[in-house]
Amino acid sequence: MWSWLTKIAACLAPVRRHARTRKDEDGSDNGRGGVTDDLLWSRDIGRHAAGEFSFAVAQANETLEDHSQVETGAAATFVGVYDGHGGAEASRFISDHLFAHLIRLAQENGTISEDVVRSAFSATEDGFLTLVRRTRFIKPLIAAVGSCCLVGVIWRGTLYVANLGDSRAVVGSLGRSNKIVAEPLTIDHNASVEEVRQELISRHPDDSQIVVLKHGVWRIKGIIQVSRTIGDAYLKRREFALDPSITRFRLSEPLRRPVLTAEPSICTRALHPQDKFVIFATDGLWEHLTNQQAVEIVYNNPRRGIAKRLVRAALKQAAQKREMRYDDLKKVEKGVRRFFHDDITVVVVYIDHGLLQHRDASVPELSVRGFADSVGPSRFSDVTAIS
Repeated sequence: MWSWLTKIAACLAPVRRHARTRKDEDGSDNGRGGVTDDLLWSRDIGRHAAGEFSFAVAQANETLEDHSQVETGAAATFVGVYDGHGGAEASRFISDHLFAHLIRLAQENGTISEDVVRSAFSATEDGFLTLVRRTRFIKPLIAAVGSCCLVGVIWRGTLYVANLGDSRAVVGSLGRSNKIVAEPLTIDHNASVEEVRQELISRHPDDSQIVVLKHGVWRIKGIIQVSRTIGDAYLKRREFALDPSITRFRLSEPLRRPVLTAEPSICTRALHPQDKFVIFATDGLWEHLTNQQAVEIVYNNPRRGIAKRLVRAALKQAAQKREMRYDDLKKVEKGVRRFFHDDITVVVVYIDHGLLQHRDASVPELSVRGFADSVGPSRFSDVTAIS
């Protein structure tokens, strides 16, 4: 049996859970001078069980609603990217609990499988709804807090990817003529996707307002774009109904049945030598870069700082769309920055196939002490604030 290391590679939040150990010395334009971006953080390179990883986060909202983590042990790697909305409570809760549920269930079942991953998501959802039930009379709007949830687990030469919402995992694989090819491993659970709208309509044939085109954007019940989440309790159970005076979350009629679900889409992929890396990122990245653009950036540049490079590429695109320079965008404060781009979290996981263990790895163990260490303040000790 092997033990999961307690070193946390990434899990960011704006105040208590966020540590800046130093400002990047190379500047925002690789040493050529310019304006620093105080809302961009990264870890340029780190080791995981089967290679290296890099992560970066850019804040746009007044309060950073994204959380993320990389957990790595001798023979397995866990990646989680959680894109919160309505607040950071749900994404923070997932970061603190989903991995622990996964380990517990893997131990109970003697393996990691799609069913184990699915059950870990369900346990996390149940736990957060319990928190909502306990605190909603003090903080009613917690019933409207939710999060997308993207998870990847590499174990025994297999990659398990589970997803709720519109964060995305994309693998970069070498195709014919040795060219890198992007292959999405997730489905965007977003009402902008025709298949998602049809799924919702088929589940709610008696609800003409299940999907509504509002200001040019398809929204479920005219409120939310994503169809699968952790949280958003008021759209799942009538007991969590919000006061109708809160117009932002007002439903046209009482909830008849859940309109959102926490059932993840799961992809299992046996990793092959042509699979070179996986990009895990929130929709803030994919709003500005295509899958193919992202994998080409990763493939054609050094590993060190690659997640930061992806985030900057997206921010430059966001600036260009507003006919402004990236240096000018850097001067925009959090909160106001949300009018230009969303919070962005990127984790790039490189796969060095010589390090992959296939059949000789036991189910991961996680001690109570180890988990207590992993969620403590020290988990941010190697986060770098960058320009």
